[in-house]
Amino acid sequence: MLWRVVRLILSLAALAVIVTIAVSNRHTVPLILDPISEKPILFIERRLFEYLLVTLIFGVILGGTATWLTQSHWRRSARSRAQEAMRWQAEADRLARDREQAVLATGAATTGTGKTLAVVRR
Repeated sequence: MLWRVVRLILSLAALAVIVTIAVSNRHTVPLILDPISEKPILFIERRLFEYLLVTLIFGVILGGTATWLTQSHWRRSARSRAQEAMRWQAEADRLARDREQAVLATGAATTGTGKTLAVVRR
């Protein structure tokens, strides 16, 4: 519950900053994609806050992709360890079944001193 409140407060603060930037930067700005020529052919005229928002969105997507790609080693390692854990669990289950069948076949287990041990079943 506390996390939701903190996230809501941070979201509202970010929204306030974005709205402030959008309101204060309403004039159009040319983005010239052909800086060499005297009369640029390739240019886009948008409001400044649109450039800022597109840059922010592009940065978030690029950062998320870079993080995801750098974590591939850890995901692969976790996947192989999970498979190994499942193999060990299957082996332990098989050994427990074999032990239980062996105990049931003999009826009761005896120690080296001749005392009979009780069989405890799970």
